[in-house]
Amino acid sequence: MRNLKTQLLLCVCSFFLLSVHAQQPVPSPANAQRPDTSRRAPGMPPALSTAPKPYKEVITAKAETSKGIFWVHKVEDRFYFEIPDTLLQRDMLVVNRISQAPAGLRSGGSFFGYAGDQIGQNVVRFEKGPRNRIFLRTISYAEYAKDSTSPMFTTVSKSNVQPIVQSFDVKAFGKDSSSSVIDITDFISGDNDVLHFSSSLKSSLRIAALQADKSYVVAVKAYPINVEIKAIKTYGRGPAIPSGPGGGMMQGGGGGNMTMELNSSIVILPKTPMQARYFDPRVGFFAVGYTDFDANPQGVKNISLVKRWRLEPKPADIEKYKKGELVEPAKPIIFYIDPATPEKWVPYLIQGVNDWQVAFEKAGFKNAIIGKRAPTKSEDSTWSLDDARNSAIVYKPSDIPNASGPSISDPRSGEIMESHINWYHNVMQLLRNWYMIQCAPNDSRARQLQFPDSLMGELIRFVSSHEVGHTLGLRHNYGSSSSVPVENLRNKAWVEANGHTPSIMDYARFNYVAQPEDNISTAGLFPRIGDYDKWAIDWGYRLFPEFKSPEAEQSKLNGWVIEKLKDNRLWFGTETNPDDPRSQSEQVGDDAMKGSFYGIKNLQRIVPNIQSWTREANEDFEGMKTIYQEVVSQFARYNGHVAKYIGGIMETPKTQEQTGPVYELVSKAKQKEALDFLQKQLFNTPTWLLDQQIFDKTGQSGLTIVGAVQDNILNRIMSSRTLTKLVEAEAAAGKKAYGILEYMGDVKAGVWAELTTKKPIDVYRRNLQKTYVNTLINILNPPAAATASFGGGFGPAAPSLVSAEKSDVRTVVKAHLQRLKAEAGSAAAIYTDTMSKIHLQDISDRIAKALDPK
Repeated sequence: MRNLKTQLLLCVCSFFLLSVHAQQPVPSPANAQRPDTSRRAPGMPPALSTAPKPYKEVITAKAETSKGIFWVHKVEDRFYFEIPDTLLQRDMLVVNRISQAPAGLRSGGSFFGYAGDQIGQNVVRFEKGPRNRIFLRTISYAEYAKDSTSPMFTTVSKSNVQPIVQSFDVKAFGKDSSSSVIDITDFISGDNDVLHFSSSLKSSLRIAALQADKSYVVAVKAYPINVEIKAIKTYGRGPAIPSGPGGGMMQGGGGGNMTMELNSSIVILPKTPMQARYFDPRVGFFAVGYTDFDANPQGVKNISLVKRWRLEPKPADIEKYKKGELVEPAKPIIFYIDPATPEKWVPYLIQGVNDWQVAFEKAGFKNAIIGKRAPTKSEDSTWSLDDARNSAIVYKPSDIPNASGPSISDPRSGEIMESHINWYHNVMQLLRNWYMIQCAPNDSRARQLQFPDSLMGELIRFVSSHEVGHTLGLRHNYGSSSSVPVENLRNKAWVEANGHTPSIMDYARFNYVAQPEDNISTAGLFPRIGDYDKWAIDWGYRLFPEFKSPEAEQSKLNGWVIEKLKDNRLWFGTETNPDDPRSQSEQVGDDAMKGSFYGIKNLQRIVPNIQSWTREANEDFEGMKTIYQEVVSQFARYNGHVAKYIGGIMETPKTQEQTGPVYELVSKAKQKEALDFLQKQLFNTPTWLLDQQIFDKTGQSGLTIVGAVQDNILNRIMSSRTLTKLVEAEAAAGKKAYGILEYMGDVKAGVWAELTTKKPIDVYRRNLQKTYVNTLINILNPPAAATASFGGGFGPAAPSLVSAEKSDVRTVVKAHLQRLKAEAGSAAAIYTDTMSKIHLQDISDRIAKALDPK
């Protein structure tokens, strides 16, 4: 007989054995008489183990039974799981969601707290314990060793004992003692991290103790691969947290109770995990990962596996697939449309799903993904939005202007098991704002606050496709549109044939470069499933049956990627790089200076028309204010795209089989071009943006609006981080780099042009110049809360190595301020314009105080 230590160690290690290893034998009840070391869950009173009773005494004739992965029995007010021995030691995924949201859960502006929102996720395993007990463990996959025969496997397992979170008495054994009946009533009626809110989420939502007398189980239903538990839960609510020094309280109230309906799905994970595919930073997929202690013989290696659905040919079609024929998958990806969705938008949402079919054909599958209406009760009385087998686009009647595409995956392989795409009702306002600001000069339908349903439907279709892409595993490709020459975006024939970006996963919303005289239709304005999307799906979903492991196919995939990336339209630019100007949110084209120039021209067409385009009978001016602010935000965005060139570092991930650098400096010429753009378009006051008639109706201020945009960009391009990158670039590239002295001289020449021209300095320029000086003073004398070091190194992950005292940045800034102080003082002496004179005197005084603080 094995001792207890060995027994528990084998249970802990069973995940690492995966499907290629035999399941450990389950001890019979007669052989399970060992000391009981189990504990009840926190808050549960200790209970004495009682001997199992005959089956019919527990599951009586009154039982209501639901048959599926487990048999679920309801006997009067008690719920039982009948768990077959074959499902012991099997990994199961638990996903918890709000099925009916409580009033008052959401704080103002929160994206969370709606029906369908996920509140927890765990992997669990049932196993037999001593004295006729069934244990429930939660399983972690953070650390891993593959070879179960190696000493490393034993060492890792000993250091990663999986916790027992619940112990159940076996109430009865099933037929031939091949199943165990446990009473799960108290577990599902209570409150725990496995089936309900995670601890961290409870804290953030201020959810207090469960009110047991106001909570109850609604239903427990079994399905072929899952069990669904639905319960009404009433929780106390913690007090609201003060929002800040002013003492105001967060929205959402404080104290009292909240009642909600929660749904927990227990889904059996495949006995044989899907063959994984290793993550490749050159193709943008989401990933799951773990630390592998076997992969590196002299250390450890972090392994990342891409998230994707299990698409496989039907057994009869495998040979056809190998020959390159299109085949239907054994199990297609199906997205149902939430029955609560307004009917007029349903066809557009379905089309947004089906648009991806062409991409899967590149991977060898036809009809691989299908959008469907949810069946009615008469068509299928068992269908439920909460059933974990059903992926869906979920409609949320919220004022939040957003949509999102999360997914649930098997942590062992990255296999996507299910997804609920969130479509918030007010995403339509977001779409209206985007399209009006970027395309109204080219599409007359967008010159009004209420779009025609036909236009809004096409916009919804675009968002649907984008979010479905996320659920297929695809990340944002911020760099995709940078492969398109700006000139092509104005070429009607080219852009209507190819689209303005090769990826719908790009944040290149619409073609804002197109000008009215180009006569470009919506085919050249809207995003679509593009070349990159087809390539990414091909890479992620194409099967190579000749390879039996992710390691075996790695060389094949690497060679394939290298060959494909000879086509620049297939390049992936990560959304996480803060330094590469090719990878930017909501930028189109290969040159931000050219693209932003055309975008601003269109904004200049919009501003004079805002009053007429936003006119609505019997309404106030809130719509006018919103659209004007959207123009300002878009203008700021265009300048932000340009600012990223200054100190820019381009990142092109490569393997060692590829030639050329991974990191490259943006050329000096391009950086100077970017600065010249900012001087002309932003630092020279953008008077076209100032419409006093709009301000008179909305209460907005031109000084505040222009100042906010200027301050943001000036703080960015004169930040210690940007200046440090220039110093490091000069150290690496010498005279080829844009050196910090030359750069700061160029910025000063524009911002302080009046020191040369002696023209009066107007209020907009005076404010800009004050921001300039304050930014540099903060570098010289950082505020108390500021960090004492500057970011350094090439690439977004480079460590901060340059201390404030050691960097040339402060030295240069100090000398720069000294020179500026002298020039401002000299100019003040000869200025006759009073405001200009006292402004320059003030500047000189501020700098003097900063240089010699006392």
